[in-house]
Amino acid sequence: MTRVSVVIPVNNEQNNILPLIGQIHRELSQTDGFEVVCIEDYSSDATFPLLKEAAASLKFLRIIRLKQQCGQSAALWLGVQAARYPIIVSMDGDGQNDPADIVPMLAFFLYQQQQGNERVLVIGHRSDRHDDHVRKVSSWIGNRSQRLLLGESAPDSGCGLKIFSRDFFLTLPRFNHMHRFLPYLFRNNGGSVLSSPVRHLPASTVLHIMMP
Repeated sequence: MTRVSVVIPVNNEQNNILPLIGQIHRELSQTDGFEVVCIEDYSSDATFPLLKEAAASLKFLRIIRLKQQCGQSAALWLGVQAARYPIIVSMDGDGQNDPADIVPMLAFFLYQQQQGNERVLVIGHRSDRHDDHVRKVSSWIGNRSQRLLLGESAPDSGCGLKIFSRDFFLTLPRFNHMHRFLPYLFRNNGGSVLSSPVRHLPASTVLHIMMP
């Protein structure tokens, strides 16, 4: 049976997180089983109360609130550690990762595992970016730097939508900003990295989706 844990580090996403969870539910409702683990990184807006209220009625939703702001890498690691299922889908909480991409990426990941590629990281490739100029330039610099300094070949190492094995992830070196270097860490520790094309939604997109 294929069961997945969707791990989402969240900070100040009161306008995005509930529509995102609603769409994840719709995309994964036909799978063997799933959970959504939101690591609430001590937001200063209404993110936590909204999540807490939603979790009271959604059995698949789990909330972990940090006692102080720890950053995305720490939140991701803690979420993976707390996950109940062996396959992890990580994604950003800002609504720009499209949950509709999860199922095809998951099929690709499972195929790789069936071929004996147990330590594979499948990472999204946002070929059509919907960011402002500053973020596009920053992303280009980050990707270019990793190629030059680390020999990184993933075309979009900063994409938040990734699928990987929980157990293998937890063997990787843990440090601040490790989420930015996951392709390198997988390769450097005996794993492999494959990219999958994904959509990238505009930051202004509002997903008008009712919660289940």
